Amino acid sequence: MTDLHTTVTWVDVRERLPRAGHPVAAAITGRYPAEDTADAATARRQDFWLVRTMYFTDRHHTEDGEVHSDCFVDSDGVVRFPYDPDSGDSVTHWAELPTLPGRATHLLLGDDVRPALRQAWNMR
Repeated sequence: MTDLHTTVTWVDVRERLPRAGHPVAAAITGRYPAEDTADAATARRQDFWLVRTMYFTDRHHTEDGEVHSDCFVDSDGVVRFPYDPDSGDSVTHWAELPTLPGRATHLLLGDDVRPALRQAWNMR
């Protein structure tokens, strides 16, 4: 079994944003809608804080023609903004994604893939 470790450094979005175009791990906070119950007065929304992979961009065009600045976008095209306590959900922190196992890069292509993958599987 390969024992590989990585260190994640979280950055508060109120202090600094990632570079445009970079994929990141994003910590998102918000509230799930209230569950349907017989008594709407007792229905409660549930707070959440979770991690998703996203990319940061300084300019994003949505399918309906809107243009957003300085936002995080997930693989489903959902746009989230840096933390805003009045928002339904927003990004509180971000971290660079770890590099590939045993590598100093996030991407390998072509003939470099198989040897690097074999090397990572053989690491002890």
